[in-house]
Amino acid sequence: MNRKNHNLDDFWMPFTANRQFKARPRLLESAEGMYFTASDGRQILDGTAGLWCCNAGHGRREISEAVSRQVARLDFAPTFQMGHPLPFELAERLAEIAPEGLNKLFFTNSGSESADTALKIALAYQRAIGQGTRTRLIGRELGYHGVGFGGLSVGGMVNNRRAFPLQLPGVDHLPHTLDIPRNAFSRGLPEFGVEKADELERLVTLHGAENIAAVIVEPMAGSAGVILPPKGYLQRLREITAKHGILLIFDEVITGFGRVGEAFAAQRWGVTPDILTCAKGLTNGAIPMGAVFVDERIHDAFMQGPDGIEFFHGYTYSGHPVACAAALATLDIYQRDGLFRQAIDLESYWSDALHSLKGLPNVIDIRAVGLVGGVQLAPSDKGIGKRGYQVFEDCFWNDLMVRVTGDTLAMSPPLIVEKVQIDSMVGKLADAIRKAA
Repeated sequence: MNRKNHNLDDFWMPFTANRQFKARPRLLESAEGMYFTASDGRQILDGTAGLWCCNAGHGRREISEAVSRQVARLDFAPTFQMGHPLPFELAERLAEIAPEGLNKLFFTNSGSESADTALKIALAYQRAIGQGTRTRLIGRELGYHGVGFGGLSVGGMVNNRRAFPLQLPGVDHLPHTLDIPRNAFSRGLPEFGVEKADELERLVTLHGAENIAAVIVEPMAGSAGVILPPKGYLQRLREITAKHGILLIFDEVITGFGRVGEAFAAQRWGVTPDILTCAKGLTNGAIPMGAVFVDERIHDAFMQGPDGIEFFHGYTYSGHPVACAAALATLDIYQRDGLFRQAIDLESYWSDALHSLKGLPNVIDIRAVGLVGGVQLAPSDKGIGKRGYQVFEDCFWNDLMVRVTGDTLAMSPPLIVEKVQIDSMVGKLADAIRKAA
């Protein structure tokens, strides 16, 4: 089959306007370093690390060789009442780079599964310590925690929820922290909005602390358009949850593995949750895999009952040997090349480059931290998201990949990005914004 002419009808694409895409496909054939190669042979500069996941860049031979060796040696082994060495080795390696105390690992296959697993751990933990009335979960508006029914329920992106009215009961939401009138064009974390964390006290008063199991938030909301935590906000959430015996869960599927600097946002911003989820950058996107970091005291609470299965949860592919091999090779690259520092070392240059777009037509806010940024445009009179999509598409045909969420263009390049490539990204984005005016 000629790959450039194959039929596109049968693949129902996720989170995609299928008819729009198939009328003018954007197909990628290969990738190396900072670039994709499109089906027409063009080199596309990757401004999004694939889908927030290829933090070490594309085509890393160390990973592909580790995967190849592992497939030949042990392609699959169950981890239900059985085991193989790799997930134990990987858990030990991850515990070494985790925030202090989060040294127990439960493996999943995606960020969605990590979110649902974290919520189930939180509910089961409260029951295990005799707090069985704590069944309520608190998410946040504009939050994204995957597409499982648990993550969907605590998530707060309207379009993701609207089509699925049957969600978990007993869920409430904190207000989001996007405040353009007070924080537009902030450098780094915004100054205003810490008081929005105090809404948790109102929810505690409304529902009773004895009925709330956990609060789950992204330290930085990525999928909603790079929404940054106000200064002191995460610290305040930690204080309130600790005060009331509520578990705090950080969804670090996007922020994990160097995106904002340090291994995790929890470390960059000095707040340690009780549970932390990850995926994406865990294997550099090469093999689907996720993980949930759990505080040792939570894990140990499950180990106090009678002998037997302590937690009735898991996946066929939890700790899959090939995924573990990819993750171990990825960790080697991160550590050998010092990539967890890159987002800090390049942060000022990256922020200055993005903020140079201020003053372009329809640019109403720019948000940047680490090596992630969002450029928000005013909606056009054709509707929300129309202008953003036009910029996204124009960027692609001008050899740059960005992400679009509504009218926000999100960028999160691989951590191996160089300054000249940052300049190219921002220049191409500027051209597309001008064209969309």
